[in-house]
Amino acid sequence: MKKIKIDYLSTLFVGIDIGSRTNVISALNFDQDFLIKMVPVANAQGGAEQMEEMVAEVLSQHHEFKTVFIGLESTGFYGVHIANYLSTSEKLAPFSTKVYCLNPNEVKQYKKSFNSLDKNDGIDSFVIADFARVGRIHTEPWRGAQYLALQRLTRHRLHITECIAREKTYMLNNIFLKFSEFAMLNKDEHPFSDKYGATAEAVLTDYLSTEDIVDASVDDLVAFISSKSRGRISDPEQTTYLLQKAAQDSYRLDKCLYEPLTISIASSFNCISSFEKELKAIDKAILQTVQGLNPEEYTVLNSIPGIGKVYSAGILAELGSIKAFQNANALAKYCGIVWNDNDSGDFEAEDKRMSKAGNRYLRYYIIEAAGSVINHCPEYKAFYDKKYAETRTHQHKRALALTSRKFIRLLFGLLDKGQLYSPEKSR
Repeated sequence: MKKIKIDYLSTLFVGIDIGSRTNVISALNFDQDFLIKMVPVANAQGGAEQMEEMVAEVLSQHHEFKTVFIGLESTGFYGVHIANYLSTSEKLAPFSTKVYCLNPNEVKQYKKSFNSLDKNDGIDSFVIADFARVGRIHTEPWRGAQYLALQRLTRHRLHITECIAREKTYMLNNIFLKFSEFAMLNKDEHPFSDKYGATAEAVLTDYLSTEDIVDASVDDLVAFISSKSRGRISDPEQTTYLLQKAAQDSYRLDKCLYEPLTISIASSFNCISSFEKELKAIDKAILQTVQGLNPEEYTVLNSIPGIGKVYSAGILAELGSIKAFQNANALAKYCGIVWNDNDSGDFEAEDKRMSKAGNRYLRYYIIEAAGSVINHCPEYKAFYDKKYAETRTHQHKRALALTSRKFIRLLFGLLDKGQLYSPEKSR
């Protein structure tokens, strides 16, 4: 990441150790003199106002300070209110106050550089202030409430998609118990292209057992499938044949199990339907929130075929400014789309685990966006197919991850130069 230029001698360095109920604040000058020494305050509105007053008082007494850097560890949501309050403080605004949410691991490693520190609950506030004092901050400052609003929506969207995936996995266990072949058949042999579609749902919930499907007349089953699919299945006769064959090949259960399993499966379908409805509402809210927010970078992202407005908003919410990153490799590391070495001597392993140590939300949106771009950019489709054919294990995951890394290079290049996508620039 790009190094921040600081006039060290005229900067007040503030560190805040965040806790669920209590925060501790320290402030240092460049000579490492304490101007505020490990003062505990409540993690509440009154405590934030108290911090503001303490920093303002130091600034009024020491006229050499022109800027204020405030650092706090990014520890979940406990520091959100403090960061938002201090970054918008009118009292601190004349001093170009910048608030930074720091990576706890970086602060922890820096703390090890001290040979001896007193065991004090607020010592981390000093370490954070000193971390800023020696120029170790390389992130973008807190971006304010608008970005936070967008980020809460895009992160909640990931939460909902994870809920849908988890519910489908759970439901598939019940489907296997009731209709084993339906759950296990691969795509080419399966009656339905979508195991979780409306027609599949109707079959799994309207027919109590596999025997009922086997015993149903072909004409009745064809009519049922045509009705439930609203004519979208082009060959209902073939679908009926595959469905009855799968039912005939499936395990049989005691009759007392079919009704509880059917109720459970129906409940899971209802949950998935509710989640998908909420997903549409969240997507609509994301598009409303992103309007006018960093329009240049949002326009650049939307120029890439297939990326879509929602994925663009998700990337923008987590990425902030591309100027925070030195190169595409730094961006990839921040996402966690890098691979750990798994070599020994002359042996080099084919399988290498992705690091996944970075921002998981940004990683999700970049991988999803790359998957969509594959379907719209011939160059990315060819690259994906090439990587897919290189191995026999984890083909899709490996090819998608490597394509995502290629996509990061495109992303960085376009955003760094402020250029719109074109096939020539992508090459």
